[in-house]
Amino acid sequence: MKDLFGKAILDYQTGNAPENLITETSISEEDEMSVAYLFRQYKDMPAMEQKALKLAHGRVLDVGCGAGSHSLYLQNIEELDVTAIDISPNAIEACKLRGIKKAFAQNVMLIEDEKYDTILLMMNGAGMCGKLNKLSGFLQKLKSLLNEGGQILLDSSDIIYMFDEDDDGGKWIPSDIDYYGEVEFNISYKNEKEEPFDWMYIDYNTLQNAAHANNLQCELILEGEHYDYLAKLNL
Repeated sequence: MKDLFGKAILDYQTGNAPENLITETSISEEDEMSVAYLFRQYKDMPAMEQKALKLAHGRVLDVGCGAGSHSLYLQNIEELDVTAIDISPNAIEACKLRGIKKAFAQNVMLIEDEKYDTILLMMNGAGMCGKLNKLSGFLQKLKSLLNEGGQILLDSSDIIYMFDEDDDGGKWIPSDIDYYGEVEFNISYKNEKEEPFDWMYIDYNTLQNAAHANNLQCELILEGEHYDYLAKLNL
């Protein structure tokens, strides 16, 4: 991967003529995303993110940390020990420049011999597993990284609203996809195109079923106004 998402983050952090990211998915048209949004402060975060940060305790792992705004806020809380990880080396470089003490270019699936009290998956972070058939393995890995009494906090969206209704009021979902929350993501930045990658938006019922199948408790913490939610998974 060209790491264009991380490049945009690092450009913004270093003042290297940052531009908006162009995102497009298999079910949505091109859209511009302001990189500045990834650098938001706590007061500018959505209520769900603020709630998740308030619930964080102990040893915290911020998975897919991006520009590191959540970790930056949490590391100033004395009783927390915060580690930020992302697969993007450029994003991690920006995190370090922002002052995050423990920031590593790391795939969560490759972490061994570590335990955490809180695992954060913000901004639809659970979707990084890409496909519904990979969700079980993803949850098993996260579960293996939890201390007793540990928690996984994640936000996601039910994107059923993006599909057309048929005459009976049901949703018309193409027959060639296994799960309607699976999308192919495309990112462009400064006239460069990233390799397309799989992403997933998980509706709460599907998450709950997957959690229970992997011996995790699942609790709905908050529901948003637009099919979005914050959930907590426990051992």
